[in-house]
Amino acid sequence: MRRALLALWAAALLVAVAASGTAALTEVVTFGAPAAQATFTAERQALEFRQPVTLASPPTRVEILLEFPDALGPYVREVAPPSGTGEQTLVLDWDFVEDGHLVPNTAIAARWRLTFGQGDAAATSEGPAVRVVIRDERFRWRTLEGEFVRLHWYEGSDSFAKRALAVGDDAVRDATALFGVDDWSPVDFFVYATTDDFYVALGPGTPENVGGQAHADIRTMFAQIAPGDVDDPWVADVIPHELAHLVFATTVRNDYHTPPRWLNEGLAVYLSVGYTPSWRAITEEAVRDGTLLPLHALVDQFPTTATLFYQAYGVSASAVDYLVRTHGREAMVALVRSYATGLSDDEAFEAAIGVDVAAFEAAWLADLGASLPTRHGPVPAPTGPQPPGWDASPAPGGTLTPGAASPSASARPTATPAPLTPAGEGDETVILVAAVAVALVAALALVAWLGRSRRDGPTRGGPAADLPAAPAPEGEEPGP
Repeated sequence: MRRALLALWAAALLVAVAASGTAALTEVVTFGAPAAQATFTAERQALEFRQPVTLASPPTRVEILLEFPDALGPYVREVAPPSGTGEQTLVLDWDFVEDGHLVPNTAIAARWRLTFGQGDAAATSEGPAVRVVIRDERFRWRTLEGEFVRLHWYEGSDSFAKRALAVGDDAVRDATALFGVDDWSPVDFFVYATTDDFYVALGPGTPENVGGQAHADIRTMFAQIAPGDVDDPWVADVIPHELAHLVFATTVRNDYHTPPRWLNEGLAVYLSVGYTPSWRAITEEAVRDGTLLPLHALVDQFPTTATLFYQAYGVSASAVDYLVRTHGREAMVALVRSYATGLSDDEAFEAAIGVDVAAFEAAWLADLGASLPTRHGPVPAPTGPQPPGWDASPAPGGTLTPGAASPSASARPTATPAPLTPAGEGDETVILVAAVAVALVAALALVAWLGRSRRDGPTRGGPAADLPAAPAPEGEEPGP
């Protein structure tokens, strides 16, 4: 009984130690109010994030988690950890042009994550979130809000803005009615008066032949329209074209699959201007020359050279025109809407028109009187002779891929002052429960061992406890 009580007392001591250790983790860091500032001028485009903290011990790792609209997860930047304790300020000064341009009107949410300790003993804590929006500070913007579009401009009269806004509202009204989009919040439309102003906003990688651009992730479009050009027929084309992209993105939105680029651009051309004689001439010239771009070459990106750039738009418009002529406008709408359920391209086409993408492409080429062009680019290496006795079949159970790693997850956000969560766990309660379980198992094992020792006597080489040694048989010396 004495030993059983001793074992239970040891278990209680283990629980107390675990509890005190967990409680100590909650006092390692306290987060203050975070701050964020965006700069977008002709000279500098940058973001600055600051996070005051009070540290009981220096962290081994400091990261900032940047969350962008529609991103699958945060963009993680590591910052050198402070070496001291007490009141500190964590800072990230990020010139984002170096890592890829961010356009105006982009919203970013950020929070800091600190790690203490190493390996299995590491623990993390996340601070509160802060949000910042990038504003183009080069101009004094004026805003006019319509039914579907919110127009921002800095040069030109009110009548200029009203004309551009009317074109945008009409385009969204027609496209949302066509695709049955009921839930529509206003999109931001920024109008730049000069080409130079426009290209600075879109970034250094923008092709020279771009006059408008839509960003579905931030529900924003940009266009270059000089005040004197507002009545130019091109304006009535570019505004509906870019807004058609935003309606398309709203219609097909899902977390699994993006429709092919040619379908997106082809619909924007078809809904804004149609398959005009100029687009038809570009496509037919490519057919005659044997340089026609196949649809499967336009799934992700369009060419950047001028000739192929325009041909890509003509080809896309031609394919959408064939889709509508052959299967009807209702089938085109059904095809676009089906993507919202996460279907693959083949599944979407089969559901809408009864054939997969390859069969649709073959029929479209036949309608043009064209054949697939010669395939260029990398090709598989020819198969060589197999060495004698060499077996290429995989071992049972497969093999591990070098460098493969399991997915990792971030710790849950915590309140201020933020308790630390041991890496790999999500709640300090789990630690206490595990400690209690381990201690009780140890105690029960000790009690069982004592009971067995009482029944069976001392083991060889083991302690005799309070039992007298067994008498040796007559004529023999007592054993060791």
